[in-house]
Amino acid sequence: MKILIIDGQGGRLGKLLIEKIKSDKPSLELIAVGTNSIATSVMLKAGADMGATGENPVVVNAKNADVIIGPVGIIVANALMGEVTPKMACAVGESEAFKLLIPVNKCNNYIVGTKNIGISDLVNEAAGKLYDIIG
Repeated sequence: MKILIIDGQGGRLGKLLIEKIKSDKPSLELIAVGTNSIATSVMLKAGADMGATGENPVVVNAKNADVIIGPVGIIVANALMGEVTPKMACAVGESEAFKLLIPVNKCNNYIVGTKNIGISDLVNEAAGKLYDIIG
C-alpha cells in the first residue's frame, strides 16, 4: 500500500500525521512530499520512509498512490500561499487514490460545515479513517 502525505509551508500538519501513523502502525510505509524543502525535511525527521520536494514528485507519486493525505489545499491551485501549483492540484485531483483531506480553513478557502476543531483532533480522525481504509 502506497500512502502519500503531501504538505507545504512549515510541514507541521504532515509532521503530526506521520508521527501519529508511525506511532500506531510503524510498519506502514509513508512517502512524504513537501511543496518546499522545509516541509519535506520536517516530515522526514518525523519518520517518513522516503521524501521528495516539489511539483514533479507530487505528480509522479500521486499517479500510483493508494491513499493521499494532506490539507484540503492540495487540490486547490495556488493554495498554501502559492506553493500548490495548478499541475500539483490537478495531479492530486485526478489520482485514483483515496484522498483524506484535512480542512485547513486558510488562504481564502473555507470548508462549510467544519467546526473549529484542533489540529490534533483532525490528525486523529484522519489516521482513524486511514486505518479503516487499509483494514
